[in-house]
Amino acid sequence: MHTQLFEELVMLHNRVCLALGDPKRLVILYILNGGAHSVNELALLLEMPQPTVSHHLKILRERSIVKTQRDGTTVYYSLADIRVIQALDLLREVLHDTVQRQAELAAFTAVDAERQDADDEGSEGQS
Repeated sequence: MHTQLFEELVMLHNRVCLALGDPKRLVILYILNGGAHSVNELALLLEMPQPTVSHHLKILRERSIVKTQRDGTTVYYSLADIRVIQALDLLREVLHDTVQRQAELAAFTAVDAERQDADDEGSEGQS
């Protein structure tokens, strides 16, 4: 594998994938997609303790996925780059399509099994 590509993928994993590895952080990003919020506002919206929200924001901030802006004593968090949401939306579409294909396959398999059972019963009656 090309060394530069491998290094970029390692960096992507360490900086982005690990940061997105917790569903709570994904929810935080989607909330921030609607606009900047303080830790306390996020804690209320998420119904989570403020220290827990702070911990998740720290991880996102350290990886430059969110940015901060101070207004007096209050720190507001916002998305550093909207493309993170676009990437998440694309992954959600892939997941949706995959689950839908699996459901269609399962339904087809069930119908096929029912037909096979009916064929077997019909052939038993003819014996």
